[in-house]
Amino acid sequence: MATRRLQTNKRRDRWRYALNVATLMLIVTGILGYRHQLGDWGGITPRSRLNRQSQGLRQPEDDRTWEWTTIEPSRDLQWHSCYDGAYDCARLDLPMDWRGPSDEERVLLAVMRLRAIERDDYRGPVIFNPGGPGDSGIFALKDHGASLQTIIGHNHDLVSFDPRGIGATLPRIECWDSPEQRQTWDLQDVGVVDAHPGIIYDVYARAAAFSQTCESHMVGRSNILHHVGTASHARDMLEIVHKLGQDKLKYWGFSYGTVLGGVFAAMYPDKVERLVSDGNVDLREWHYQTYINFPRDMDKVMNAFYDFCHQAGSQDCDFYADTPELIKQRLDKLLDTIRRQPVLIAADGPMSSGGPGIPQLVTWSHVRRLTSAALYRPIALFQKYAAVLAALEAGDGRPYYNMNKNLYSAEDPAPSICSIEAIPPHIPRLEAGNDEAYPAIMCSDYPPMNDTVHDFITFAQQLSNISESAGDVNALFRLACIGRTIRPKWRFDGPFEGNTSYPILYVNNMADNITPLVSATNNSQGFPGSVVLVQNSYGHTSLTAPSTCTAKYIYDYFQHGQLPEPGTTCDPDCYPFQTTRPRSEDRVAVALHQLTKSNWGFTAKVRP
Repeated sequence: MATRRLQTNKRRDRWRYALNVATLMLIVTGILGYRHQLGDWGGITPRSRLNRQSQGLRQPEDDRTWEWTTIEPSRDLQWHSCYDGAYDCARLDLPMDWRGPSDEERVLLAVMRLRAIERDDYRGPVIFNPGGPGDSGIFALKDHGASLQTIIGHNHDLVSFDPRGIGATLPRIECWDSPEQRQTWDLQDVGVVDAHPGIIYDVYARAAAFSQTCESHMVGRSNILHHVGTASHARDMLEIVHKLGQDKLKYWGFSYGTVLGGVFAAMYPDKVERLVSDGNVDLREWHYQTYINFPRDMDKVMNAFYDFCHQAGSQDCDFYADTPELIKQRLDKLLDTIRRQPVLIAADGPMSSGGPGIPQLVTWSHVRRLTSAALYRPIALFQKYAAVLAALEAGDGRPYYNMNKNLYSAEDPAPSICSIEAIPPHIPRLEAGNDEAYPAIMCSDYPPMNDTVHDFITFAQQLSNISESAGDVNALFRLACIGRTIRPKWRFDGPFEGNTSYPILYVNNMADNITPLVSATNNSQGFPGSVVLVQNSYGHTSLTAPSTCTAKYIYDYFQHGQLPEPGTTCDPDCYPFQTTRPRSEDRVAVALHQLTKSNWGFTAKVRP
């Protein structure tokens, strides 16, 4: 029964689904990101089951009946065969409060390992974090860890974990008593902050209400909200390193994973053996909130849509016009029209499996959020996005509906709200991520947020001035902390610098819509000897565009400690609106192709 619950949970986008898949698909367009459509990862690196007994692993009688609750938590890493014998799993018993550890308040950290299959030249474990905050390392490793291991080398174990408050790690952060409550709240979404006059006040009040509801729900159940800042995650990761029998960390972090890696390097500079920071959040911006960098490349990525659509021509870009500027004007006109006249999608009937069971509207906010989401993954989404825009222009919302349905629900249709089976918060859960953990972790790192509604209006206007294409959509990052009163017991606030025992490799796209290149440069300045490798591509993190050049540098760094020369750049293997098939059957090229299809859960997850 529990196994079936885990499988069901993987297929659904936990709290995004409501009365039926159509309703919620339209409401959440673009704002939470396409985190659960993670593609078909089957067989990137076929591997036979290892001899578990010879490795001293605890092996259940039947892996098909395996679940996390069968593992007895331990203060050492005691590995158990899991997920049909393809991985090793452990539950590490750690202090909830590293500043005042006790036997009463503990965190049970879910840790998983994909073992090296080339043992003659074994190079030890590499830990990776997929981002968020709130994304599950367990889900990511199970889903596409084999592709990452192909890039770093099969002589490394690849290890990940569910950070505090997420997935199979307990206690888990949950803000509602039931999925029905969560989804009913979600249905009340009011749209993007500047969709219509006055909405920003509703958005602000709604954010404060959610913050208060979440804190009230967690108080009395657990003190975990006091202990979910990145400093606690970094200390957990150091403990994992030591329990793995290592003295120093090898690490690859993406998006928020660069915050975790950066904080670890600043707190424990003598414990860094290799550290790749990919898609870099500005560490000082994140922790101090005294300046704004994160949206500075958004319009560069949007302009790339206009340019590549024009280059592709009308045969490959359905939203083509004679110049890139005319494509932009065409989109501006569509947005203006749809703001006044939303597009109606007629119902197919309650028994339909292919279309909405009730009529749906595609509004201005939906298109703005879809635009913001497309900027994260240009190669995967630009062509589909262009087709949706052209259809909406013609008054047809069905391609929009189908695109969202496929992006959010990669496998089976979502169950109705009445059939969703809740997993109690004290039971480990396999999930792609926990969107309720996102603001809890982020706001623990931020300074206290006491913004009035007028302060927030000013902030939202600043974002819109920086980015015309998606600044307003991303105002919700800061909004998520409005009304939160619980503060972390341990907050690391710098300095974000250190003489690491081995230099850091920063990797960044030349135009990243949410972690611009300047953030990588800023972070690098605090760590002597570090190098910024620039990939000449668009979107969030290097993995959104396959680049065998970048992969080679990452491989050489992990295998041999070789850093690229300062100023080195890498071209991607393809660009938006081009064929994305790997150029060869080389296993690295195939792995990169698979990773490009991934969502990675990078898009903004905050919606009050």
